[in-house]
Amino acid sequence: MTQPQTWSQRFESALHPAIALFNASINFDIELIEYDLTGSQAHAKMLAHTGIISAEEGEQLVSGLEQIRQEYRQGQFQPGVDAEDVHFAVERRLTEIVGDVGKKLHTARSRNDQVGTDTRLYLRDQIQQIRNYLREFQRILLDIAEQNVETLIPGYTHLQRAQPLSLAHHLLAYFEMAQRDWERLGDVSRRVNISPLGCGALAGTTFPIDRHYTAQLLNFDSVYANSLDGVSDRDFAIEFLCAASLIMVHLSRLSEEIILWASEEFRFITLKDSCATGSSIMPQKKNPDVPELVRGKTGRVFGHLQAMLVIMKGLPLAYNKDLQEDKEGLFDSVNTVKACLEAMTILLREGLEFRSQRLGEAVAEDFSNATDVADYLAARGVPFREAYNLVGKVVKTSIATGKLLKDLTLDEWQQIHPAFAADIYEAIAPRTVVSARNSYGGTGFAQVNKALVTARNQIKSEV
Repeated sequence: MTQPQTWSQRFESALHPAIALFNASINFDIELIEYDLTGSQAHAKMLAHTGIISAEEGEQLVSGLEQIRQEYRQGQFQPGVDAEDVHFAVERRLTEIVGDVGKKLHTARSRNDQVGTDTRLYLRDQIQQIRNYLREFQRILLDIAEQNVETLIPGYTHLQRAQPLSLAHHLLAYFEMAQRDWERLGDVSRRVNISPLGCGALAGTTFPIDRHYTAQLLNFDSVYANSLDGVSDRDFAIEFLCAASLIMVHLSRLSEEIILWASEEFRFITLKDSCATGSSIMPQKKNPDVPELVRGKTGRVFGHLQAMLVIMKGLPLAYNKDLQEDKEGLFDSVNTVKACLEAMTILLREGLEFRSQRLGEAVAEDFSNATDVADYLAARGVPFREAYNLVGKVVKTSIATGKLLKDLTLDEWQQIHPAFAADIYEAIAPRTVVSARNSYGGTGFAQVNKALVTARNQIKSEV
């Protein structure tokens, strides 16, 4: 049998050992211990501030909690399953350190508002760390983009060659995705940063607490206005998991492109030894493990979002034990996103190299300049739809004869339409095609250079 718990005087016997193990969360919510200690110190200060306990007792509690923090950091405090959860573990150790005054810490507080506070403190901290990882990811994207403004790469729609692009423009698309991720996390953080401390189990407390005082101590922006909502809300965690899932979507999309680019069929990049592995039986192989793992780990974060939604969808107010299941998925998602951002940043910074000569060859060996032929005619007064149909026929004929558009003679062009002149060859050259797309947000070199300046200024000004 297990030892009696703090709440067990209501019961005549202890929990069955298997149920105690099933019920316990200490093996994973120990992750919250630093935040639990910080929140508890603020609570103790508030109890003293309002006169619920004496100033001396408040100091004893704060000091004892700090001792536990140091013991944990030094590996001397390692509670087991018998503690049930991190909150009981801390309270029990605190009582061992300061005596009966330790039993006063839980005055005017429930584990329900306590765990809600801990989780918010944890997630607020982790969101800032993830935003920092996103910034590093963006910086390396900009570094590579600045070196490749005039490097060309085929652009695709439906995974079919579409129009040539500046490689920098392509990479800046991922910069923009990451910028939305960074901004989205900032928005989520505002709703994370609301204090439930003082909501009690569900109905508040009879003690004259000062919730705004603890919120100020803990740097919360505000407090929950409704105690029921305060202890049962997990919207903030769901929002974070949504934001985390989108980060993983963006990383997975880039991963898929890197995997394709590294293949023999594309050969757009070379993987360096520091970020690739080999095969156990095929000595020629160099495998893109980093992007493959990122692509695979994306499903974990999606799964945690789905799990959280399912947990919440049928819960009546207020707190229910189901909410214990909110933490493992949340912790794993945080760790997964951070690890994937770090790995992808390293891969981009030192694990791959773009093959500019191969990229140049790629944009010259297809019909991705066909739209520019139609634009050429349209600029000379031919209705675009008519020009479009003419060029479609030219492409069909060229494919049948094994020619590219650049291979057609001027006479052949003029047989198609008399508006064609000798400047058609320059107009459909890949570099001209890219440079000409100078509309705002386009791939034209001038626009890309402006976008790079804007991006650099953006990450400097937004901290």
